[in-house]
Amino acid sequence: MTDKVFEKTINKQFEFDEEVASVFDDMLNRSVPFYKEMQRLTINFGLNFLEKDDKVYDLGCSTASTLIELAKHSPFPLELIGIDNSEAMLSRAKKKAKAFGVDIKLINEDLHNISYDNAKLIISNYTLQFIRPLQREKLVKKIYDSLEENGIFIFCEKVISSDKILGKQYIDEYYEFKKTQGYSEFEIAQKREALENVLIPYTEEENKKMILDAGFSHCETLFKWVNFSTFIAIKK
Repeated sequence: MTDKVFEKTINKQFEFDEEVASVFDDMLNRSVPFYKEMQRLTINFGLNFLEKDDKVYDLGCSTASTLIELAKHSPFPLELIGIDNSEAMLSRAKKKAKAFGVDIKLINEDLHNISYDNAKLIISNYTLQFIRPLQREKLVKKIYDSLEENGIFIFCEKVISSDKILGKQYIDEYYEFKKTQGYSEFEIAQKREALENVLIPYTEEENKKMILDAGFSHCETLFKWVNFSTFIAIKK
């Protein structure tokens, strides 16, 4: 379905409810520049570290697109687990996984209330940015502790610039991108207002510092388009 959530006046903060879930895949593809490319890199780099029957978690898996694509491209079976606190998202994830014949364990739970035991790969695509900073750092430490040796954490985040002039240019460039995707000025403004104080992005440097402070030995940027980045962190 086509994303038309913000064509009308929104009087509440952004949430992953039934209305958003019903158009989420379209929203991602039209709102996140090079989303498919970032997903492709996540899968390719992830597979380089995985072996048969390794355990993979996707935190904030939404409609499970990344886990489904991972299963489709993997030459060996994997134990796939998707976690999300939105029942509406998981309902669609279940239907999609069944349609593609992919076995995924889907868990409706808060990310802080579940353990990620014996994980080899943990994925988090545009999820950390919705978690309050203090809780975000605790979750990243939990992710580090849950990974096996040589395990990896791949995550995508919206980022900000520490330079005010560049920061303004980031916003302007992204604004133009969304217009090319068919969003009106009203829709763009509505979504920005709905996300205010809900989505809290870090700079690229702040994200890497958070990762290293948690104990990871290495963190690199795999991909970046203006204010969207994909990171890979290694536990050794």
